[in-house]
Amino acid sequence: MSKRDELIAKYAADIKEKLGETPDMDLLTKVTIGCGPSIYNADSETVSASDQTELDRVRDNFLVKKLGLANGPELMDAINSAIDKYGRSNRNKYRAVLYYMLTRHFGKQSVYG
Repeated sequence: MSKRDELIAKYAADIKEKLGETPDMDLLTKVTIGCGPSIYNADSETVSASDQTELDRVRDNFLVKKLGLANGPELMDAINSAIDKYGRSNRNKYRAVLYYMLTRHFGKQSVYG
């Protein structure tokens, strides 16, 4: 099993345990691959919900650039909603899981074709 496959399995387990959902493995795999090398770095693999700069980065680089959404207050509302659902007190909010949640929230699965 490759390191990426191990991480995808870890993210899938996180979705089952923390969100109580069965993940769409095809979409989760594509979102994880789309995160690139950031998933292999302990610092960039997670999203700090208490760091506004980090949340702005998720909005600008993922929601606007990757998913092609128009910038507006609803984007930050969706990020905060996803973080609340994931669990603010949860120390490890994995970037790939958060991106997966946001992709589904906005119905943008087609971006990952």
